[in-house]
Amino acid sequence: CFPGFQTCVDQARTAAEEFVHIDCEIMDKRRRVLTRLFLGKATSVWRGNAASGQEALDEFPEVLLPGESRVGVSDCQPVHQEATQSRASALVVTCGTAKPDGSKQRYFKQSFLLRAQAPGKPAWRTAS
Repeated sequence: CFPGFQTCVDQARTAAEEFVHIDCEIMDKRRRVLTRLFLGKATSVWRGNAASGQEALDEFPEVLLPGESRVGVSDCQPVHQEATQSRASALVVTCGTAKPDGSKQRYFKQSFLLRAQAPGKPAWRTAS
């Protein structure tokens, strides 16, 4: 992402802020639609177990413990388009707490690679 680097930074920041808000809401309240945030060929890893491809991702929410999560810190960086097949992309890292139902609060860290769906289109999905 380099014609206007500041524009790329602003796009990454906006995408990250919106995505983190949506991701937390879905994780806490609407897990059955979680896979809509992923590209069909995406990979997600939870507790060392990888889910790759649409079929595995469709089953992914079933292994997650129900509960409540809260993001305390997030950071993002635009990813150069040479590394992402000329698509605007952003690396997002979040840290926070999760409290599975019936368990004590735990800390978590997540990393996402977000990818724009089309040039100039504000829809972003998780690549990994």
